[in-house]
Amino acid sequence: MILSKKLHVAVLMGGWANERPVSLMSGEGVAKALEARGHEVTRIDMDRQVAARIAEAKPDIVFNALHGVPGEDGTVQGMLDLMGVPYTHSGLATSVIAIDKQLTKQALVPRGIPMPGGRIVKTDDLYEGDPLPRPYVLKPVNEGSSVGVAIVTDESNYGNPIARDAKGPWQEFSELLAEPYIRGRELTTAVVGGKALGVTELIVESGFYDFENKYTDGRTRHVCPAEIPEDIAEACLRYALEAHRILGCKGTSRTDFRWDDQQGLDGLFVLETNTQPGMTPLSLVPEQAKYCGMSYEDLVETIIADALADRGGHDGAQGQA
Repeated sequence: MILSKKLHVAVLMGGWANERPVSLMSGEGVAKALEARGHEVTRIDMDRQVAARIAEAKPDIVFNALHGVPGEDGTVQGMLDLMGVPYTHSGLATSVIAIDKQLTKQALVPRGIPMPGGRIVKTDDLYEGDPLPRPYVLKPVNEGSSVGVAIVTDESNYGNPIARDAKGPWQEFSELLAEPYIRGRELTTAVVGGKALGVTELIVESGFYDFENKYTDGRTRHVCPAEIPEDIAEACLRYALEAHRILGCKGTSRTDFRWDDQQGLDGLFVLETNTQPGMTPLSLVPEQAKYCGMSYEDLVETIIADALADRGGHDGAQGQA
């Protein structure tokens, strides 16, 4: 038993981001785990009246199971700060920085954490010419779960230059982050309670590790622990923990990597740090926790215990540029 007393927990889930279905699955899993441990749970599917609904419920703490905007970008965190309601996961400043891939680079790269280069580009400029030599990656600046990611190659059917009518993130976002494409392998490391848990390799059946492959059963094979050299595993653990600390993450985070296995340690790059990782049956943090001997219920209670121990301490990132 992680928590010494029974609590009333409001589980905040759903919302209107692209990741709503994932959030609903995460939230329901958390709610059932808490109920199994004897806690009182109020499920809240976030809408525009969310502040009034939380105030009416009067919980001891909010478990923030939202993914994407506005639950992961500092908006909900600021609201809960103003309300004086404790909540799980990272605070306002950390959330603002970590969801923005360019701000994350500005915080982490000067502190010695390798990340791909690249730059922000206007979508309209893509129709005039490539911002980087092909192959390169285009992704939204502040979305999670690989939403809206496109890999642009010489063989892709996007056109050259990219055609306006080609299906891709340029049809949804006015600005995108362009990064060099890193060949190789997908790795990820979770941090819980100030400890990096392990390294998982994600082997996709076809394509790359996008939203559909992440959350469709059978599309991606998880190898935990990853079958990689010891120095690469140690570097993943170190970089994930350093990113967690520099950004000021609380509770749990998950740092994703791309590793070019032909380049050794020089081929390892951090892609992003997720401050509110999924808690679904296919999610990586529960999987790594289980590998370390921590049940799903213990994981949920650990995240809550961390938040309660840090009441008033959601003061955000340490490494802002």
